[in-house]
Amino acid sequence: MVIADANATTVCLITKTDTNPFFVKMKEGATVKAEELGMDLKAFAGKVDGDHETQVQAIETCILDGAKGILIAASDTSSIVSAVRQARDAGLLVIALDTPLNPIDAADTTFATDNYLAGQLIGQWARGSLGDAAATARIATLDLNVSQPTVDVLRNQGFLNGFGIDLGDPSMIGDETDSRLVGSDVTDGNEEGGRRAMENLLAKDPSINVVHTINEPAAAGAYEALKAIGRENDVLIVSVDGGCPGVRNVADGIIGATSQQYPLLMASLGVEAVKEWATNGTKPQPTPGKDFYDTGVALITDNPVDGVDSISVQEGTDLCWG
Repeated sequence: MVIADANATTVCLITKTDTNPFFVKMKEGATVKAEELGMDLKAFAGKVDGDHETQVQAIETCILDGAKGILIAASDTSSIVSAVRQARDAGLLVIALDTPLNPIDAADTTFATDNYLAGQLIGQWARGSLGDAAATARIATLDLNVSQPTVDVLRNQGFLNGFGIDLGDPSMIGDETDSRLVGSDVTDGNEEGGRRAMENLLAKDPSINVVHTINEPAAAGAYEALKAIGRENDVLIVSVDGGCPGVRNVADGIIGATSQQYPLLMASLGVEAVKEWATNGTKPQPTPGKDFYDTGVALITDNPVDGVDSISVQEGTDLCWG
């Protein structure tokens, strides 16, 4: 928490957890920018990914404390909307970070990766890497949690689209009918969850050879489950995040490719936006042609595929976090 003078503008940061490196970096970005602007940052986090109630309590605390704005990476993007509405009615600027609310305009604005594009890039890369074998792939998706937050749906559906799978309802996970899809399971975005979900899906079909994971901690767990049965070298794992541990896993061949996002930028821009709101009532504007402010994404791999934009592992290392 940043300590500022009693008259400083207060901004709240509410993340899904305080242990995932992505949210650690997000807090770092908010902290540095708040200090730079002379603001008071109050940081809150769920006990685990999916801890909706703690996030609701944090919003209530921020309202009572007279904060000018809230930056939130919501665990339950639909259920949080009523609490967000209370904050906005109380005059707070509410900015969704990384994970759009459902509906997206429930927040004043969103600073995020284009999560659909992040998924699409790793799907296109996986399909291109497999070549003709993509037609008979056995695919597992390791998703976030049962509430299917928007970030989870966007990455999953983007990956499937990029791989060439016909989507069902693009607002939900799991209704596709392509015979290449073995199934999906949830990971809570952590390594143990990734291991457990991978074990469950391998029990259903041990021939799985392509794995999409919601993030790199889940990918690390999936790899451990595959390694335990001697299949770590013949299953293609793709992911999203771009943290330094994940980029190292790309370098080591544990993850084939990952889409890198930029949490420090999301949070620092969010703090700046709250300062502008408190100073002159100006709200941030979305990226032209999109309904959110796009903070960028880049595919990282040392095995590029024709027609799929990517950067090298070394370039990704220079930009990584955590």
